[in-house]
Amino acid sequence: MDVISENHQSESHLPIKNLSSQTKQAQETIYQFLLELVRTKKTTDVLREFKNLFIDYDCYTSNVAAFQALSTIISANDEQDFHYTLKRSCYILVNNLETVRKYHVIQELVELFSDSKLKKKALSQTLIRHKTWIANFIDSASYHELKLFTTRYDGSSKDHWSHRYASYLLVSQYTNTNNPLEQREAARRRSQKLKDNFKLNLAMYTAHAKSNAPQQQLPPNPTDFGDEVLRFVKRIVAKQGPFSYANVAHIFIEQTKDLSYRCFKHSLQKYLICSVSNQELVKTFNKQLLNKLDKLYENYHDRQLNKCLLLRTCNRVIHYLTVEEQSEPSGLFILLMSQGHALTLVILLLKIVLICPNSRVHLETCIARLIQYYTQFPSDKCQWAINFFEVFHITFAIHADNVKYNLISMNKQKTNDPSAVTLDSYRVFSQLLS
Repeated sequence: MDVISENHQSESHLPIKNLSSQTKQAQETIYQFLLELVRTKKTTDVLREFKNLFIDYDCYTSNVAAFQALSTIISANDEQDFHYTLKRSCYILVNNLETVRKYHVIQELVELFSDSKLKKKALSQTLIRHKTWIANFIDSASYHELKLFTTRYDGSSKDHWSHRYASYLLVSQYTNTNNPLEQREAARRRSQKLKDNFKLNLAMYTAHAKSNAPQQQLPPNPTDFGDEVLRFVKRIVAKQGPFSYANVAHIFIEQTKDLSYRCFKHSLQKYLICSVSNQELVKTFNKQLLNKLDKLYENYHDRQLNKCLLLRTCNRVIHYLTVEEQSEPSGLFILLMSQGHALTLVILLLKIVLICPNSRVHLETCIARLIQYYTQFPSDKCQWAINFFEVFHITFAIHADNVKYNLISMNKQKTNDPSAVTLDSYRVFSQLLS
């Protein structure tokens, strides 16, 4: 089994805390033990050794030093240290399993925590503490984050509805600098892989859905929209040509690059709402956004726009449209959703990313926070929010850099009446770019 380099893996991103030298040494002993395992042993042996140490808490000739190190951490009676050690140990394995694409073994790793031995009564204080801390880990956000790495690429997971959007939840893992480096790297790779597979599956489905092939031979629909996704995709793709979102964004960038920051903010507001046809919505949106933009970075009003100001401003606008500082839905998000404007909001977010691509990771982190907020509700209680996530997922897959969608008219009869031509007379053709 290939292994990430020792220097790379052993870099520690511990939470800000003064650890005792004894605890640090104990943690390092465990990490080096696991690194040696993934370097020299088969994956089945690696999992068995991990189980012996962390789940069964048994000492064998093969793990004496690591067992003594774990015992030192448990005896120190600091659950946070134990939790972090276990978490990072899991991701030392996950990171290397991701690298060699042994995804089924990650599933087996996650399932180790459902071992029935963990429910048996313990007698000694040390064993009681170990079982209690393992149980607390299983109930923690850390374990739920770990389970995201078992999400299937085809989107057919039967878990909580939020797992359909695991690619965004994983973004919040790799942007969190308090997470172990191994977790952040594994999350980055897994997130990108999930996105790539969704883009591929969506392209394949839309291209073949209306073909004459037998139903059982057609690619599965990767979305939650059913057959209506075809009409939705056509609606998005139809916005092409000289007035496409990408072209309008390019024009906006050229026209504002020499403006003062104050003037840029006013132009930004006009740019965002220029394609919104609902005038009542435009009026309300302008009023709420204008109040926020006018006060944003006022000290820079007379300075010329630069890349740093552009990025900071776009990130703030993304916050206004998605989540507030406490990771609760923003007022503008609730306003737009309550009036059924999911697609309008998604297009606003798309237009921001098109003028500032570096804002995309921040946007996806905010989307992850929204998903995390709504996970407290069952799907039937937040269907409108799920609808927004699905619209976002599909729209950004269509506008990805490495995929191109086109509408081809299947109507052979020419007509001088444009209203007679509907989206039903078009087929979607997609092309994955290298």
